[in-house]
Amino acid sequence: MTVRVLLADDQALLRATFRILIDSNDDMEVVGEASDGKEAVELAHAHRPDIVLMDIRMPGMDGLAATSAICADPELVDTRVLILTTFETEDYVAQALRAGASGFLGKDVTADTLLAGLRTVASGEALLSPGATRTLITRFLTSPAPGTQLAPPERLAELTVREREVMALAAEGLSNTEIADDLTLSPLTVRTHVHRAMTKLGARDRAQLVVIAYQTGLVRAAPSGS
Repeated sequence: MTVRVLLADDQALLRATFRILIDSNDDMEVVGEASDGKEAVELAHAHRPDIVLMDIRMPGMDGLAATSAICADPELVDTRVLILTTFETEDYVAQALRAGASGFLGKDVTADTLLAGLRTVASGEALLSPGATRTLITRFLTSPAPGTQLAPPERLAELTVREREVMALAAEGLSNTEIADDLTLSPLTVRTHVHRAMTKLGARDRAQLVVIAYQTGLVRAAPSGS
């Protein structure tokens, strides 16, 4: 399967660099380039990419607003957004996740890390760079802004005990392989449990499943300073 990528960045040279890098891989292709958020939303509708590689700071509609528009559009339910920015601050990370982004990377990542990140997000996994620490993420997730509650706590009753267990470990930041080792399961079985939990709770991807885990109280944030 070829991962179709839309580039959204106001720097033409950077877009050209990303295009060369992405198009040099047989399993990826760039399907369009946007210089601002408004154009990114328009091109997302035109091309239905698998991933939008989105800069945050752009003129007019910025990347966060564009991410919100794309992630809230039912016609673009299969399109993921990977935020790529030099401004890896707490506020930007929180806003990106709130907007529905599936991943977040700083622009100082290596080419290999960026490509791996695109493949990770395309597969439905969540991607957070080392700078987006667990403490930061849990602090945001346990204090959702009005109207951002993805699922009420009672929805957890729809999950099996094993699905809740796997979901909780995913929210702790464990990979499918690590969860499999912890629960003595196969990675494929873990992946199945994760996807069933996503389906039952209406989560578009693993990132939203993690959000729901904290918002519903399935997982509690570590105390400040711990």
